[in-house]
Order: sequence, then structure tokens, then C-alpha cells
Amino acid sequence: TAWPDTDCFSEVAYSQSTGQKEQLSRCLQRGIRRVQDLCKVLQLPTVFEETAVSYFQRALQHPSFHLVSLEKKELLGGCCVFVTCRQHNWPLTMGTICSLLYAKQELFAGVFLSLQKELELSVPALSLADLVKTHLNGFWLFQHAADVPAQFVEDKEKMVTRTMQIVELASETWLVTGRHPIPIVTAAAFLSWQSLRPAARLSCPLARFCKLAAVDLPPPAHLRLKELLEILLRMASQLAWLRVFNVDKKTVVKHIGDLLQHRIFLLKKAFRPEDEEEQHDAAPGEGSPGEGSPGEGSLDKDSPPAAGRAAQEKGCPSEGKRPREDGRRPLLPPCLINPRKRLRTAAPSASDSAVTGDEPISDSEIEQYLRGPEEIQAFRKAKAW
Repeated sequence: TAWPDTDCFSEVAYSQSTGQKEQLSRCLQRGIRRVQDLCKVLQLPTVFEETAVSYFQRALQHPSFHLVSLEKKELLGGCCVFVTCRQHNWPLTMGTICSLLYAKQELFAGVFLSLQKELELSVPALSLADLVKTHLNGFWLFQHAADVPAQFVEDKEKMVTRTMQIVELASETWLVTGRHPIPIVTAAAFLSWQSLRPAARLSCPLARFCKLAAVDLPPPAHLRLKELLEILLRMASQLAWLRVFNVDKKTVVKHIGDLLQHRIFLLKKAFRPEDEEEQHDAAPGEGSPGEGSPGEGSLDKDSPPAAGRAAQEKGCPSEGKRPREDGRRPLLPPCLINPRKRLRTAAPSASDSAVTGDEPISDSEIEQYLRGPEEIQAFRKAKAW
């Protein structure tokens, strides 16, 4: 028998012939497409996309996510992508996902914690070094372009190395503790970019730098830049060859290379408590300037110098000491140096302070009046009743 004419057959997709898509709900189909689109925007590998889709399917099958709102279901796909990137050591911040999804960070964080708890996922912490490299990859200052002047173009490897050193300095001086990392990395990148060619770049402000680099300017970046400059100025005051110059917040950028080279020694000397410095000056010759005395303690990322001793000094200041002219303060987290101001309570008026006899009586005050044995016995009977 002859085969019928082939024109009568039409193409049928595999998913349509097997009913594969009919088994998936519309919510699941939209979520999978959202996860795939998000992975394409972030230019993630195919393995990441497959892992994120599998997490999303597992999450929607879990009873905890059946009755959540539509907004949280839309954020669930972004959380799956975020978890996948963290597990594969791909530096990605929560703020980046929230900006792509137009979501509030508080709501996204709640969905992320629920996903991590219900699916029992292990999410490693973000590496600050990887974040610096990834964030600087988006800068347009490493290639000659029409919008970027020639004197503003910089070598990528030099800038990444210098930025990492400044970020490590910020970590050792408590500036990273409890802060969002992107503003700190942006401020550190700006300082490293200026310090590599200060003659042509000192007049460029932070806002113009971010515009030339085609990156967003986070609002707290100005505050992080101010804090970094204060630390650098304190360190510069300890270098003998810089004391003859009038070093300020602009000119200190020229000496960032020297300050970072002698970072450990300068931090110990700039933030040493006053009593230790007086003891050190009173006993010369007991160690080289580069070596700390046995009572000074070590300096590393996890325990900045003189934090505990300076806090003890703050609680019990010695009498008769004159405050230092340079306004030396201990090396403490910013939340302790500049605590939030508490709301002042209004002073009670004369009418409020007057005794009316209707005030509540505490139990301790009642017990003060039960002094006689007859009263105590009567009180016990009444209490038992």
C-alpha cells in the first residue's frame, strides 16, 4: 500500500503530544519561566538554571507555600536563584535580586528564610573577595570608550588589588560590621582609583566616578567614604615623613599606597590606648617599632586592636588626664562610637506628679506593711482561700 500524501501531516511538539505541559499548573509554568528569564538576565550557566528550577518545583510542592500570597510566590523564584548562586560560590547580593524583581528587601528576606528552613538548604556565606571582583567587573573604566576620558581609564588588575586592600582595612577597623557590602566596595573602589593616578583624578567627585563607571551610587557610599578617609588620616598622622605636610582628606589619597604597606603597624600605633602609649614611651628600647609588646595583643580581621581595653577605659576614665589634641578615640564599631539617640520623654507636670491615692500598689510594697504575726497569718489564710 502506498503512503498517504505527507502534506496532510502537521508538526506536533513533543510536549503537546505527551501532555507534558498539561501536568504543570499555570502558576508553576509562570514561575519556571520567571526563573529562567532571571538566570538569562544574570548570565548564569545552564547548571545554575536547572538547579534553581528544581528548587522552585520543590518549593511549590511543599505545603508551607501552598497558601502564600501571589507576591511571595513571585519572589520564591528569585530566592531559588539566589540560593543556587550562593551554593555555587557565585557572588550575588540580595539587593541585586530585589532590584530586578522590584521587591522590598524585608519581604524577600522573609521568603528566603522560609525557603531555607522548609527545604533544609545549606546556604554558605558570601565571600567579600569574590564580591569585590564581581562588582568591579561591571565598571566601564577598564576599557577605552567615548564617554570615558583617557586619563580616567585604569588597569583592572591594579584596581582590584588596591580595592581589596582597602576593603580589608575597612574590615579590620569595624567598618564592614553590620553594613551592606556594596556601598563599602564602591567607596573603596573610588579611593583605589584615585590613589593610582592622583594628579589627574583628585578633582573627580564620587558621583561623577560612578557615572563614568556606569554603576549606581548607593546612598550610604558617601558616609562609608567619609569613614574610610578618617581612618586613613589617623594612620597618616603616625608616619614621620607625613607630619611635615598638611595632610587632609584630599591629599591623604596620594599616600594610600604607603599607608596600606604599613597597615598593621599604623593601626596599632594610631588606635593604641593612652595609658599603653605612655608606658611604651616611658620604657624605650623594649622592642622594635614594628613589633608589638606582649601586652598589646594581635591585630587580625576578627579582633581589631585595643577594642576591649578601650571599652574598659571608656567606662573608667582616669582623672587628671588632659584630652589629646588630635581627639584620639578607641577602635570600636561605629554603633558604639555614634549610638542612636534615644527619644527624650517629656518631663512630668505638677498635676501628674501629685499623689491622688489611686496609684497601683506593687506586691513588694504590700509586703512591707505585713509586719505583725497576726497580719501574716491572716494573709496566709486569705491567700489559701
